[in-house]
Amino acid sequence: MNKLANTCFPFEGTLTAKHLEFFNKNGYLHFKNFICKETVVEFINEIEQVQQYFLTNNITRVNGIPLKFGKDVDGRPLVQRMAFASQYSKKLQAFIKRKSFQLFLQLLGKHDGRVGENEKDGLVVNHYINDPASKFTQLGWHTDSPRYLFLGSKILPMLNVGVHLDDCPFKNGGLRVLPGTHRQTLFGLFFRKKYYIDNSVDKKEVGFDIEAGDLTIHDGRLWHRVQQSAETGEKSRRRVMYIPFVTGAYQPKYSKSVTPFYHKVAQIKWVDMMQKLSPAGMVRNLF
Repeated sequence: MNKLANTCFPFEGTLTAKHLEFFNKNGYLHFKNFICKETVVEFINEIEQVQQYFLTNNITRVNGIPLKFGKDVDGRPLVQRMAFASQYSKKLQAFIKRKSFQLFLQLLGKHDGRVGENEKDGLVVNHYINDPASKFTQLGWHTDSPRYLFLGSKILPMLNVGVHLDDCPFKNGGLRVLPGTHRQTLFGLFFRKKYYIDNSVDKKEVGFDIEAGDLTIHDGRLWHRVQQSAETGEKSRRRVMYIPFVTGAYQPKYSKSVTPFYHKVAQIKWVDMMQKLSPAGMVRNLF
């Protein structure tokens, strides 16, 4: 039976020793009221404008990263996963440059980190709806580490910083994490779950009572998933803006960047390939 994470913090503009201790042990943090309700509405409107720009101009990928398309509850086209959204919105760009975000770089420890506005997939907006026409209702278990293999790099620390734009109580699905797995062995990192195709409940997982305006942070090496909503239609809507906090060499993407291999291969195919790779072979690629 999955459990509700019983520890969340009010955001008071600082990171305390208690926050750092909790994150180092569990690999995640949940802050309440990071942004106000009025700002939530502003960002939703801004995202809709970016979406309309993509649809009007038939943009299917940004800086090599494919967008994910589906249908809204009323049948209208919907971009359910958009990459590099801040590059199309001055408001979103200004938001992720806030000084408050710099606080979270402490969570990367001794590694020099930065907000990856132009790296990875940039500011990603995920838009989940549980509806027959939707193409994005859930996301299976995964970590963010395999992409480093496909890029020929060793695994480096990174953070996924999520700003939530809809209420999502625990009973309605949403983010699930396995606490402490950011400190697991390499074998556990790659073989604990079947990447993306395993959506099953784990008895050790925890979820969250999310309110619009909350912020969550999880280590990219942490096993996590998104559980499908128990509701359908409008009540199942869940929008989250994810900002990557990265370390290592600066690797920006541009309009002519090629699509990364892990985005090109059909999900099921590369998952099968991951399962067939030997741990020894992986280790050789990591260092």
